[in-house]
Amino acid sequence: MSHHNEGNRELTFGEAVREALAEELRRDPRVFLMGEDIAYAGTTFKVLAGLVNEFGPERIIDSPISEAGIAGLGVGAAMTGLRPVIDIMFGDFITLTMDQMVNQAAKIHYMSGGKLNVPMVLRTTMGAGRRSAAQHSQSLHAWLCHIPGLKVVVPATPYDAKGLMKSAIRDDNPVAIFEDKMMYKLVKGHVPEEEYTIPLGVADVKRAGDDITIVATSSMVYAALDAAKMLDEIGISAEVVDPRTLVPLDKETLIASAKKTSRVIIVDEGYEQYGVTAEMASVIADGAFYYLDAPVKRLGAMNVPIPFSPALEDLTIPNGERIFAVAKELCGKG
Repeated sequence: MSHHNEGNRELTFGEAVREALAEELRRDPRVFLMGEDIAYAGTTFKVLAGLVNEFGPERIIDSPISEAGIAGLGVGAAMTGLRPVIDIMFGDFITLTMDQMVNQAAKIHYMSGGKLNVPMVLRTTMGAGRRSAAQHSQSLHAWLCHIPGLKVVVPATPYDAKGLMKSAIRDDNPVAIFEDKMMYKLVKGHVPEEEYTIPLGVADVKRAGDDITIVATSSMVYAALDAAKMLDEIGISAEVVDPRTLVPLDKETLIASAKKTSRVIIVDEGYEQYGVTAEMASVIADGAFYYLDAPVKRLGAMNVPIPFSPALEDLTIPNGERIFAVAKELCGKG
């Protein structure tokens, strides 16, 4: 990731998200935030702490506990000229926003003959590992990827989180951003002082390599980079590709990497069945078929509700060791 290293200002993932929101709130008076416990509590994860002091409770709005209500108010506000960022505390709770997201936000532009837009951002979380059990640990980003009219963003680094958030807020379409809740404090990275945005639909090669491609989303990028280090030690050179946005998907970059290395593993923390990994595997199998030396492999969360037991929870999500083992086998060194 050397191309992001001019200067050396380090922010955590959470700080990068907060800075992006603060800059956009200052830049555009139409932007406002709404959600449960976001103003005075600064969210459950403290990501938005202090924003209400600068922007006041009219723009950082603590809502009642109704995700359907938050989403509905967001859609209405967006249709009438504002740019809401609605905050859904846990990704699991997007279930309660589904009618608004799927039947309203995604479709209004088409059903109005292009007269209406919904420039709204849904900010929510994904990722297990926090010992939060079955209703607070799911990664449900694939659900929204299934619906035409919605864009879906899964940033892995502070740099990407900030640049993609700014692009999402400026986009005239509804955009859902899933942030891995484990990364807010744990992940640090370079974020330039100067203004920048990252266009939606552009993947990033986080590490170049020749023998195998590991496509990884969100926190799985770090698991993939761990696996790549381990593979290096046994003489296998792994390329790690981060799609950054799932809709629109940068198919060209995925296919080009597959053609270059001829072996591919796809890693995502959503459930494996009917998941993001299957979609990307299909894109690569279709676009790079004659270049592949092995079937495209995929690793997702185990097809079980996420357990509360720490030992069991850890077994359900992919990690560096599991990626390493699959890669070794795929390269004929298993």
